[in-house]
Amino acid sequence: MPRSARMSWQAWATVAIIIGAMALFASEKVRIDLVALLVLAALVVLRIVTPEEALSGFSNEATVTVAAMFALSLGIERSGALEPLTRLLMRIRKPWLLTFAMMLAIAPLGAFVKNIALVATFLPLALRVCQRTGTSPARVLMPMAYAAQMGGVCTLIGTSSNLLADSLAQKHGLPPFGVFEFTKMGALLAVAGMAYLMLIGRRLLPKQIDAALPEGGEVGKYVTELVVGEDSPLVGTRIADAQLGDKYGVYPLELLRGERRMWSPREQQLAVGDVLLVRGDWDKIEDFQRRTRLRNAPEQHYAREDDRSRVLAELMVAPGSPAEGRRLSELGLDWRYRATVLAVHRRGQVLRDKLSNTDLAVGDVLLALVDEGGMPKLRTDDAFIVLSERDDARGSMRKAWVAAAIMVAVVVASGLHWLPIPIAALCGATAMALTGCFGRKDIYEGMDWKIIILLGAILPLGLAIEKTGLSTVVVAGAMGLVGNHGPLAALLMVYLLTALLTELMGHNPSVVLMVSIAVTVAHAAHADPRPFVVAVAFAAATSFATPVGYPTNTMVYYAGGYRFTDFMKVGIPLIMLFCALSMWLIPQLWPFHP
Repeated sequence: MPRSARMSWQAWATVAIIIGAMALFASEKVRIDLVALLVLAALVVLRIVTPEEALSGFSNEATVTVAAMFALSLGIERSGALEPLTRLLMRIRKPWLLTFAMMLAIAPLGAFVKNIALVATFLPLALRVCQRTGTSPARVLMPMAYAAQMGGVCTLIGTSSNLLADSLAQKHGLPPFGVFEFTKMGALLAVAGMAYLMLIGRRLLPKQIDAALPEGGEVGKYVTELVVGEDSPLVGTRIADAQLGDKYGVYPLELLRGERRMWSPREQQLAVGDVLLVRGDWDKIEDFQRRTRLRNAPEQHYAREDDRSRVLAELMVAPGSPAEGRRLSELGLDWRYRATVLAVHRRGQVLRDKLSNTDLAVGDVLLALVDEGGMPKLRTDDAFIVLSERDDARGSMRKAWVAAAIMVAVVVASGLHWLPIPIAALCGATAMALTGCFGRKDIYEGMDWKIIILLGAILPLGLAIEKTGLSTVVVAGAMGLVGNHGPLAALLMVYLLTALLTELMGHNPSVVLMVSIAVTVAHAAHADPRPFVVAVAFAAATSFATPVGYPTNTMVYYAGGYRFTDFMKVGIPLIMLFCALSMWLIPQLWPFHP
């Protein structure tokens, strides 16, 4: 290897840090914000970046703007501004029309509203319509998640990866992108993507899967605890003789007697005070409970002496929820919302522990009895997605109009360059707080701090890649592969590499890794770096091939009961379509040699 191409030990250390981070991001065993902090700590300890450089990410314009945009999105969501649209969509009866209408509604909104909030808002609606029409949710949910991504890439403020790419590009001396500079290309890709999903993608989706909603409206078979009382006809009866499955459609899993788990539970005689862990559709469990005079253990434990009206609600543990990995007994749902969890459903697994000892996972669905007064606050808790309930409280229309007007003002002020984007977003967030679009505590509870910490902590990695000369070495090897095929071949390489990294480690880390490399590739190809930065932004913001590349994919993966390969079958052709169209559109909109 020529002397000029040799890498320093700092460059090799940076490579090791990147590989370790990619492995942790892909494994999902460590939270993304913690991975970013580990990366930051390693860079500082090894003196690859200075302490001042390490903290620079938290004062970066992209980090500040993303935080402010989260607040604006929160105001739109919690003010009820989306309610008229959701009521309109509820009237749709045909599954294919629902899919198309969902995409048409979500894609434009995704350009201004946080994608996760959009999917969380429309997910319960889609599930209810699917249940009503007897349609598998898998036919609707994946296109809905993809449409949110397609909309997000249409504006500079639509997704955090766009803001991040713009901020990093400016650090390389490039002029800032306009708020609507991505709109023309994003809209064309969205139209092509929706056409593909309606004509081809829907044929690749599973037609029937085990997550389809049963007649009673529950998400699946729940596991719950039932206590044997003195008046139960099951006292003194062996579980095997009771034939619970044949008679009631309810299946016993475990028999708990005090703190003991009974071996061979089917052979045990039931005694007063025994707790049966059973599994089944909730309507069948309720019927079994009434006919055998059993009591629901959690409801008995948290029995109310008052006669307050209560709602039976289904709550899904959201991606990145603080409830993930914690036990029900640790969540404080009883005192926070006066809620009692009656049963738990986990796709693909049968739970065999007491509910209070169950470690929750993303995608778990809790069947909870909630005081009616606690439901409004529970709906705003980002830890859970409310899939169904009896009543639906509507937001104030005055607040909805105010929130929409503030969002429009922010977009106009930043789009016409009256104010810098971070300042306009901060002013808008302040205006929403002052006008009551969200509560005083909502802004802190609803903020996605993991993403903000991720951005602030991962940004110095891009600086390390540049400082150590790693980007130059990587580009030299990549240009050797591209050869003398011109800037278009180099652009294709940047797009595909960004898309691959995004599926492995998420969209924001891939942007941090790729922007410096993209700019260096552009200089090596004697081309303007802007089209290469655009390629990074679009490739990172449209992650379709795996359920872990983008949070909206993760949400529908659990709710729709998809397999990992379902995303690959539908998503990989869509990525190839977007890649081909991008190779045609980017050089026309952002010429290599302006």
